[in-house]
Amino acid sequence: MDLQQIRYFLALAKELHFWNTAGKMNITQSALSRHIQALERELGLQLFERNKRNVKLTPAGSFLKEKWETELSKLEFIHQFARQIHLGESGTIRIAHPDSISGSIMPEIMARIAQALPKLQIELVQLMYENQQEFLRNYKIDLIITRDNNNAPGIQSKKIYTDHLSIVVPEDHPYRSVEDLSKETLEGQKFILPVKDEGSSYSDIIQRLFKSFDLVPDVFMHSEFGSTIIAMVKKGLGIAILPDSYMYHESPGLRFIRLPFQTDLYVNWRADDHNPVLSNILKLILE
Repeated sequence: MDLQQIRYFLALAKELHFWNTAGKMNITQSALSRHIQALERELGLQLFERNKRNVKLTPAGSFLKEKWETELSKLEFIHQFARQIHLGESGTIRIAHPDSISGSIMPEIMARIAQALPKLQIELVQLMYENQQEFLRNYKIDLIITRDNNNAPGIQSKKIYTDHLSIVVPEDHPYRSVEDLSKETLEGQKFILPVKDEGSSYSDIIQRLFKSFDLVPDVFMHSEFGSTIIAMVKKGLGIAILPDSYMYHESPGLRFIRLPFQTDLYVNWRADDHNPVLSNILKLILE
């Protein structure tokens, strides 16, 4: 038995006329009869009662018509879904990204994906720096957007965006512009900084910033989460250095002072991953 034989049976069960059914299925009447007879032999039962004038379903044929119509519809849906996955139009993609771009470029990227691939399911996660490569290599995520250019074996990396670091201060803070920043004025400040990750190029940029002022900062607190740092700054517990993309988080009561230090964003993925969904996502992100 094959799916085409079941389709022939369902067509005949609907028409109850061999000649009409054969015409609609684009086969000869004798070929249709052979397929139905082969199906009956394989099942060991009679599907139709036939005479020279009439064709009607047997009770067993009526039962199979009802069941096979439902199952064939389910199977067609499964096959269609598989084709969508094969073409990279459906399935699930897991993307990790830093908190800093949640309000800046991530909504634009997600809108682009949603418009081009409306049936795709997307999972957005945020990871600690030390977990990023392990999660990517072990297929726990499919893409990572980071502020680090990843040179690890088996991982490809490409720059997609650049923004700047900013000093973040409460709105009533005396700092108004970058001209207010100097070693002397910064020495009196308490800093709330991201966790220092060894080997992170983003951490290195922050350290270069302090070296440019010949300053050893008085660090009051470290946090992995930029939203937490922003909340601490608003509370008056210190000042911070963050990417200026945090300005899009709509946090009133803060002032961002842009610094002449750039921070790049990279998309990273497994070099040997040929998933068509991933390929389509990369085209949309990198276009």
